[in-house]
Amino acid sequence: MARSDVVATYSIVSCDLEAGQWGVAVQSKFLAVGSVVPWAEPRVGAIATQSYANPRYGPDGLALLREGRSAEEVVESLTASDDGRAERQVGVVDAQGHAATFTGEACHDWAGGRTGNGYAAQGNILVSQETVDALAVTFEQNGHLSLAERLVECLAAAQAAGGDRRGQQSASLLIVEKDAGYANLSDVVVDLRVDDHERPIVELRRLCGLHNELFGITPPEDWLTVDEALSAELGDRLGKLGYDGELGRAFNDWAGTENLEERVDGVERIDPVVLGALRKQSSSN
Repeated sequence: MARSDVVATYSIVSCDLEAGQWGVAVQSKFLAVGSVVPWAEPRVGAIATQSYANPRYGPDGLALLREGRSAEEVVESLTASDDGRAERQVGVVDAQGHAATFTGEACHDWAGGRTGNGYAAQGNILVSQETVDALAVTFEQNGHLSLAERLVECLAAAQAAGGDRRGQQSASLLIVEKDAGYANLSDVVVDLRVDDHERPIVELRRLCGLHNELFGITPPEDWLTVDEALSAELGDRLGKLGYDGELGRAFNDWAGTENLEERVDGVERIDPVVLGALRKQSSSN
């Protein structure tokens, strides 16, 4: 990379073994940081490559993890074969949740990292070590949240602790899980990027909320049975929006237009999130 292309940033690579998810969250004073730093593969691991980033650390590291190498072994292998390792920074979490982080001695201060159960946190050109500590502590204290929510909270806490001493510009969130992405035909559960923004973490949080509204999963026991009264309400509200005819067809056509098709399964029962969206839209027309 050119000398001007230092990916000065803070990131956290992590996993939730119970959920079968691996993920990376990152923020930087760097354009489109999500195009360089995060790499993840379900049941394999997650990697963040930064500082004077070596993008090959991503695919090469995942290949090593796929062979069964530990996070520590992957970091050692990647850096040992890289003549530019003194300026590199990398964090790795493997399939078992073991973590390792590396900071080359030529990375710009403050630079460093720490690891814990299921995560590696690291950063460079930071205000202080408190940024990395905030990533770690926030991850450890928020095990009750989904991995996506947990990582967004980590970024917010790190920024509040000082963050990148050059400021903010971009942020990214990547979460993978086997066959849990769109239509269960993808492993990518969340892939959100804020490429250029004055407050990228605030914007990433907004996008994460919108993503959850469209693609989140409401437990089946919380879905509502569509009785005669609710069926009549659905027909009336859909009609106001121009979706007439047979209820099931009208409902599916509306949901598809609003990108809510992943939260619809017939018309005998309805996800309350979808019902709320329909009520809000039909009431505003």
